[in-house]
Amino acid sequence: MKDRHAPISAKLLIFYAASIGILVGLVSVIYYYLLKSGTNTVWQRLSDNDRLSHYAWIITTLGGFLVGLTVRYLGASEGMGEVIEEIHEKGYLDHKKIPGMLAASLISLIAGSSVGPEAPLVDINGSIGSLIGRQLGLNKEQLRILTFCGISAALGAFFGSPLGSAMFALEIPHRFGLEYYEAFIPVVVSAIVGFFVFRFSTGLTIGGQYKNPYHYHSTKLLYSRDIIYAIFIGMICAAVAILFLAIFRLTGRIISPLKKKNPILLNTLGGLGLGIAAFFVPLSLFFGEEQIQTILDQGTQMGLKSLLVLLLIKILTISLSVYSGFRGGFIFPVFFIGITLGTIIAILFPAIPPTLALICSTAALAAALIKTPVSMIIIVSVISGQSIIPFITVSVFTSLLLTIPVGMITTQKPRPKIENTAGP
Repeated sequence: MKDRHAPISAKLLIFYAASIGILVGLVSVIYYYLLKSGTNTVWQRLSDNDRLSHYAWIITTLGGFLVGLTVRYLGASEGMGEVIEEIHEKGYLDHKKIPGMLAASLISLIAGSSVGPEAPLVDINGSIGSLIGRQLGLNKEQLRILTFCGISAALGAFFGSPLGSAMFALEIPHRFGLEYYEAFIPVVVSAIVGFFVFRFSTGLTIGGQYKNPYHYHSTKLLYSRDIIYAIFIGMICAAVAILFLAIFRLTGRIISPLKKKNPILLNTLGGLGLGIAAFFVPLSLFFGEEQIQTILDQGTQMGLKSLLVLLLIKILTISLSVYSGFRGGFIFPVFFIGITLGTIIAILFPAIPPTLALICSTAALAAALIKTPVSMIIIVSVISGQSIIPFITVSVFTSLLLTIPVGMITTQKPRPKIENTAGP
């Protein structure tokens, strides 16, 4: 390992950022195909809801057991909170955890747990950026920048929004704001390159990946009353976010003693719990990316009671997945809850345009829980293919300001006051 510790030029930093984007884009392609092929292989015989309900518990329980074994013998970080702590304290992520996180997260996702691939991609590819920075002998500040580059490239690939993904990478370490501002340009470059490599290699569409039966053109929503609706939606999302966090923390307190005694047993029981939930509510399985379209297509026909039950069960399965030891993130699961909540709002308040309810609730709930307002506005707008950013912004910041004291990630904090310029 080189031991230079002197800052490199901006041009060279951009070159390394682009190089990381290429590598991370390719890693994301491999991860995507492993996840897709694994999920199809395991679940293809259980395509209808009746068979899914009766046999899902076998797969989820076995998956929990295998995740527990994988973490026990290979190791893996516990999630986004641990990643953020490492970035703040050390400026880099430990690449030795990559094999364990790769295996544990794929098993978690294929087994149908309610955690998404974004946190594993952040951990794995942020570690790749860190490894490259350490091999180059960069100082702590620039090493952290390359770590952020790995994170943003992975998210750019996954979300299909380079700018939104770059903003997310820089917002997520903090409860309120964006403080590693010097990383912005290289992080955006890395996100663009990762986005291009992944989308070119997989052929996935860019933006508007869901068919919204309530499609509205933005000009039809530019009325003063719609601003009031956006504020109202933000208030509802703040209340639901507080409810979510209460259930989330309570679940953690209840099952944490077992985690200390026997984490493998906890993971197995967690998988069994997910299977039981799927018996009653099949839509509670998986991290929600594909299930969002089901809610868009059938949500109003499901009825208010079924949607409320689904929302509560999904909160429980997310909480159980995270605290029982499944490896994954909660962005897309929260998006799923946001879409469900938006459908509930549209049913309860027919005067609110359905598209406004669906999209604003998705972004506002995520921002309230994860504290990444700007990136949520951009990412949700790109994914939905709807140009109603002014209204999303109003909802997001209403929800954010009403939930400042609370959040899912306890390690979010201000940037350290004194930077150690020596490398690791």
